[in-house]
Amino acid sequence: MTKQLTDYQALSFDCYGTMIDWESGIWDAMQALILASGRDDITRKQGLESFAKIQSAQELATPGMLYPEILSHVHQSLADHFEIESSPELNQAFAASVPHWPAFPDSADALRLLKKHFKLVILSNVNRDGFAASNRKLGVAFDAIYTAQDIGSYKPDPANFDYLLGHIKRDLNLDPDQILHTAQSLHHDHVPAVSAGLARAWIDRQDLAHSDNWGATVVVDNRPEVDFRFSSLMEMAQALS
Repeated sequence: MTKQLTDYQALSFDCYGTMIDWESGIWDAMQALILASGRDDITRKQGLESFAKIQSAQELATPGMLYPEILSHVHQSLADHFEIESSPELNQAFAASVPHWPAFPDSADALRLLKKHFKLVILSNVNRDGFAASNRKLGVAFDAIYTAQDIGSYKPDPANFDYLLGHIKRDLNLDPDQILHTAQSLHHDHVPAVSAGLARAWIDRQDLAHSDNWGATVVVDNRPEVDFRFSSLMEMAQALS
């Protein structure tokens, strides 16, 4: 039997890359470093690809570190990678950039439509204050919010999905087969969601189904199958009408 969106009672979401345009936010936040270096040869593609690799390694090495500290270390490592000089002030400015990362234009409207049909749950790799700042751009009250700060590790660690399933059962009395995990990142979300036994909706904002534009996420060589694919949150919301 073909699965339908209405088979589920809750959507568990990634936020950054799915609702918040973190790639534009990251690239904008890198400009102070690039400007100070005088370099004119670092492209957005190079910056984001380097960020993806460095951030993934940093989160794996220091799973208990709060996300702003992760970003500070990543920024210094980006400077080292491109052989340019950073400073504590530039590292801290990058670390504090999450509240300035923009929402995708469709996110707030789409979430309000989805809220009419589902419980909405966040499973995010940032800290609580960082997500609270982003939440003010999203226009809905989420039914549960679980962050890396709460869990003590970063996706794609399976512990994050174990935490999600345990707490969503406790907080909302929902079982795994009632949850549709909805995310952009194959690396951070869809691969571990397969292991967690969750159904999956891919918000393929980078059109990876037809390209190799991995942006700020680590490349996944063996792409997992998904139950649904949409190019935006709004396309997903409109599929319910």
